[in-house]
Amino acid sequence: MNHPLYRITSCEHIAPYSLRLRFDDGLVRTIDFEAILAGELYGPLRDPAAFAQVALDPEVHTVVWPCGADFHPATLHDWPEHEAAFRAAAERWSHANANA
Repeated sequence: MNHPLYRITSCEHIAPYSLRLRFDDGLVRTIDFEAILAGELYGPLRDPAAFAQVALDPEVHTVVWPCGADFHPATLHDWPEHEAAFRAAAERWSHANANA
C-alpha cells in the first residue's frame, strides 16, 4: 500500500487550541484541536500554556509537544477525513472517565 508522504514546513499557533500548518505540497490548513484534547496523550494539552509549547520537529516534520503528544503529518494534512474519529475517541475517553 502506497501512502503519500507529507512534511509540515511551518507551524503557527494562532489561538488557544488552533494551529495554522503549511505543508510541503503548498497546502495550508488551520486546525482547532480543542474538541479532541482528552485522554492520556492529548488531555494535558487542554492547558493553554501546554498547548502553546507546540514545536515543529525538524527530523520527522510534524508538530510535537513536550508531553509526548504528536500527530502524523498525513493525518493533519488530510484532517477533514480524520477529525470525526479523533472527536469520537475523545468523547469515549471523556465519557469513560466521567463514569469511573
